[in-house]
Amino acid sequence: MAVKEVNEEGKPAVNANGVPLFKNKMTKLDEKLDNEVVYEFGGPIGVVCMMLGFPSLMYYFWVCLEFNQGRIITPASYTKEGIIQFVLEEIVAKVKVGAAPTLIAAKIYLGFVLYSAILAYVMPGPVIEGLPLPSLKGGKLKYLCNGLTSWYFTLIFSAVLHVTGIFRLTSIIENFGSIMTIAIMWGFTLTALVNGTAVIMGKQHRMSGNVFYDFFMGVCLNPRIGKLDLKMWAETRVPWPVLFFLSVSCALKQYELRGYVSGPVAFMVLAHFLYCNACQKGEECIPTSWDIFYEKDGFMLIFWNMAGVPFTYCYSSIYLMKYELTTGQTIQHSWAYTVGLFITLLFAYYIFDTGNSQKNRFRMEQNGSFVTRAAFPQLPYGHIKNPTYIKTEHGNLLLTSGWWGVVRKPHYTADLIQSLSWGLITGAGSFLPYFYFCFFVCVLTHRVSRDMERCAKKYGKDWDKYCEKVPYIFVPYVF
Repeated sequence: MAVKEVNEEGKPAVNANGVPLFKNKMTKLDEKLDNEVVYEFGGPIGVVCMMLGFPSLMYYFWVCLEFNQGRIITPASYTKEGIIQFVLEEIVAKVKVGAAPTLIAAKIYLGFVLYSAILAYVMPGPVIEGLPLPSLKGGKLKYLCNGLTSWYFTLIFSAVLHVTGIFRLTSIIENFGSIMTIAIMWGFTLTALVNGTAVIMGKQHRMSGNVFYDFFMGVCLNPRIGKLDLKMWAETRVPWPVLFFLSVSCALKQYELRGYVSGPVAFMVLAHFLYCNACQKGEECIPTSWDIFYEKDGFMLIFWNMAGVPFTYCYSSIYLMKYELTTGQTIQHSWAYTVGLFITLLFAYYIFDTGNSQKNRFRMEQNGSFVTRAAFPQLPYGHIKNPTYIKTEHGNLLLTSGWWGVVRKPHYTADLIQSLSWGLITGAGSFLPYFYFCFFVCVLTHRVSRDMERCAKKYGKDWDKYCEKVPYIFVPYVF
């Protein structure tokens, strides 16, 4: 529960923006919700299928992109023999040829992983407190938020490496399949290391008792190496920069072949730059986010950040590149269509950026950890002045200002629009550029349902009041 701080006169303490400051004291309800085990994703059987299915799907999609111009391939016969032959000849054999792990791929991927971890440990940045944790009896962890300095340094350093020829960034797309395999192997390895170390050190948290489910969901809440928080590092420092450099590699490869960068390829570079830059410039908001506060660091987060995000969200860029390499033709659209998508992307990004900023800065103001930063770009409407809210009996505040007074999940709506634009820029020649959008619809639907259920348990009738105040989830007057 949150206990209101008072000043010497006994009046509620508020910050300069009119947001009450709270001193958190954990209640039995907080501890119950934090320790409650609820089987998700179909329980142990479901998560085993996901742990086997995700890598398999990644390889299947890779074969479709690498050898079939993005076409979805199917067995010639759906008999047992036909399916086995299809898997062995069309998938396994081609993975052995084009996606086997190599030394150069290991150097590229694991070298970047180590490099990013070192920067996360040594680069300067503000130290931000996270939310009070029930597992620490209301204690707060500190997070070194140096993502912005690391990001700017990486942009300059990578440009120097490419221009001087020490490391050509085109090597990334040229070794895409093998790098993906190394990332998949690393995702499983790091999960085993983090979970195993947590068990050895006795840091188990919210355990179900099922080894497969706990491997997937995680064992430890906040694994750390010194001041390096592994969960926050994996959330921002590896997936989004790798995704960005994959698109940059495609653009540079196209420039080498054609002498220009096409509109769709430039679109994807901009899209991935905006997303990656947003994660770094707003890193101080992440310590108060749901993933850091509640989710354990297991296969679900580790594998998806290490391998899933960079090597499935990139399908639009890879499709554009592979289509050109195999057909000799560049995908282009009319100026009106291309400009329209650029405008759509920028509009959606504006809502995404300011929506996340509004929510997290409001949360940070309650937490007493809000800091003002001049990271580029600082968009208007990212910080709400004198926000309105519903005060719950639990003590937390439910924001009803800004985008959050229009719908309950404005950042999700913007995220979905961005992801759809990533597909639309490639045209209608393949489903794969739209996989991210379809997958994201499923992920966000699950997240919303879980969030609504948890908030109803935590806030009771106050949640009902909030739902009456903000009745729509994604789109006003629609849903």
